[in-house]
Amino acid sequence: MGFWIFMLMMNLLIPLSMIGFGWMFLKSPPKEINAVFGYRTRRSMLNPDTWEFAHRYFGKLWLCLGLILLPVSVLLMLLLLGKAADTVGIYGGALVMLQCVVLIVPIFPTERALKRTFDESGRRK
Repeated sequence: MGFWIFMLMMNLLIPLSMIGFGWMFLKSPPKEINAVFGYRTRRSMLNPDTWEFAHRYFGKLWLCLGLILLPVSVLLMLLLLGKAADTVGIYGGALVMLQCVVLIVPIFPTERALKRTFDESGRRK
């Protein structure tokens, strides 16, 4: 039971992080363009307008996906309740890998939205 609780906590880290950072990026993106914190791509760092647009768009996606991923993760972990530690570890690890894919996928629509909204120099179309 202890290992199951540990795996549940580990499987909640990514969805909760997505919800927290998604909310933060949506409501108050980092003020300054920087190379340390935030949604940092060549296109998003062109100027303050692209920086803010990218954070709000990406934040909305992360918030929505995190809110979907959280109950799905809990439900899948509940299905493993009472199973052997090996089974919990294998399926819990697979769930984390799936969460990592969901964590990265929003980059693609965000970059597409930046390309649709701004030209190569960062001016709105």
